[in-house]
Amino acid sequence: VIVLVTTMVNLTVSSGGQDIQLESMVRNLADVGSYALDEAQMTGVDYGFLIEEESAAGETSYSYRWLERYFDTQQNIEEWREPASGKEVFARQQLPPGVALELELEDAPEVELSPDDKLDEEEKITPQVVFYASGEATVGAINVRQLSDGELLWRIQWDLFGRFDVLRRGEADEEDEYLGS
Repeated sequence: VIVLVTTMVNLTVSSGGQDIQLESMVRNLADVGSYALDEAQMTGVDYGFLIEEESAAGETSYSYRWLERYFDTQQNIEEWREPASGKEVFARQQLPPGVALELELEDAPEVELSPDDKLDEEEKITPQVVFYASGEATVGAINVRQLSDGELLWRIQWDLFGRFDVLRRGEADEEDEYLGS
């Protein structure tokens, strides 16, 4: 009986811990998105957001990273690269196994995610979402789904001005509506 109760408590704590970790990652993504837009306005540098889907040994995993636009004076071209400052804030994030990201943009309801291994050397990395120095952003949303059954766990959506809403299961909490967030 003791072993059975201990096992059930461990399972409950483990799954609760994963839920808390996922919620933290989702809220962090929205917070860093707001920060990226502020940083773009202050520095005059556009920031971008890139979601990547990777498959290995039959397992699909998702990660995302932040990029900044820069002008290469030697080659006289604009490119995207990892941000030169704020490495900790803009660090690449790997989602836990069993969780999928689905990106929706205003002009393209479904966006194909491009894995790193499919990029040719000549093909330039470009973000799917851009936070412009002018204070505007690519309008869109990210659905965080459970891979096994497609259940919507979280939805992060933002408007043209980079105002983010984090919605559990795609619905606003009454408390959040009251607070205006």
